[in-house]
Amino acid sequence: MLGRVTLNPLKHIDPIGTVLIPIALVLASSPFLVGYAKPVPVRFDQLRNPRTDMIWVALAGPGSNFIQAILWAVFWILILGFDVNEPFLISMAKAGVFWNIGLLVFNLFPLPPLDGGRILAGILPRRQALMFGKLEPWGFFIVLGLLFTGVISQWWMMPLSDFFIAILRALTSPLRMVFSP
Repeated sequence: MLGRVTLNPLKHIDPIGTVLIPIALVLASSPFLVGYAKPVPVRFDQLRNPRTDMIWVALAGPGSNFIQAILWAVFWILILGFDVNEPFLISMAKAGVFWNIGLLVFNLFPLPPLDGGRILAGILPRRQALMFGKLEPWGFFIVLGLLFTGVISQWWMMPLSDFFIAILRALTSPLRMVFSP
């Protein structure tokens, strides 16, 4: 009904999150660029066990980022293994790995409206989950504040990125052994 079950990116543009915030950050010479799209509608009333099924719904985004990181890593290994020395392809593969790991880790931050907040709300007892859910209107501003102070980067992004990159390396190690010079 909202027209967002589509691959058309124009349907997902949020005037503030997709346009205004990134432009403001660029104009402010911010060391990072962040934004968001319109949320994907989820019919929680259609889930069999809404509290636990919400965890699976929330894990879908970070899970797809991890799958994409694996695919980009495989591509990166293959182009290097076949001695393809094309800087654009190598840069694209490297960016595909690191952007997807970055999105995976950032979206797992346990604060609503991020996926990690939804996961935590699904794990918490009902009463605490309801209290935790009251943070959602302020969650984006809290996350921005934590980003500007470096808290998320130092205490969340870097350690978890290293963790997921280690998993990625372990998963791709057989392929790297086959294609290593």
